[in-house]
Amino acid sequence: MSKKVLIVDDEKAIVDILNHNLVREGYETAQAYDGEQAVELIEKEKPDLILLDVMLPKKDGFSVCKEVRQKSNVPIIMVTAKEDVVDKIIGLELGADDYITKPFSVREVMARVKANLRKSYAFEMNKEEMPAESTTNAMQFGSLTLDTDRYEVKVGEKAVELTLREFELLKFLATQKGQVFSREELLEKVWGYEYFGDVRTVDVTVRRIREKIEANPSVPEFLATKRGIGYYFNTTA
Repeated sequence: MSKKVLIVDDEKAIVDILNHNLVREGYETAQAYDGEQAVELIEKEKPDLILLDVMLPKKDGFSVCKEVRQKSNVPIIMVTAKEDVVDKIIGLELGADDYITKPFSVREVMARVKANLRKSYAFEMNKEEMPAESTTNAMQFGSLTLDTDRYEVKVGEKAVELTLREFELLKFLATQKGQVFSREELLEKVWGYEYFGDVRTVDVTVRRIREKIEANPSVPEFLATKRGIGYYFNTTA
């Protein structure tokens, strides 16, 4: 079954280029040209992935992203014309999975769409196929429980909602306990493709995970930093 991608951009030329290439790759598409239309189409079309421009009429991309994340973990790739790192970080902190800066190469966009959809599909299939009564591969680290079959995380008895990208990063580090990975290595191994952008993507994702699973995010028990190198899952957790 082909996946549906919602393209949200107020520049028709960009929408047309993305639409042409996505259709050629076998995807279904829908298009929105402002933020309000985007929210309506997300509800109506139930896309499998959203390409979301930041600078939109009526409602900006950040507002759309925040609104979507209150209801859904659908993969969101933010598209921005700005080089300002702050814009990129805001999008990621609001729950976007990725971002692309204009001008972009179509090849890069297609690679990121494919990588995000592949991971999202595996995530949904695992959830649907896992019987409620089955034994799962749950890992226990102190108060933290990570169920890699059900894609579930708990701190104590409290369920923690992670986006797919956050879960994949936590899972990868937990299964490589104690091993330090650079940001570049994590982008390649977790994001699933050669990354062309800013390694701050990893920093923001780690910070979001810490805010959800750590008792004190500024003094993390689980996701530790090796200064000047990268991140690792604490062996004493």
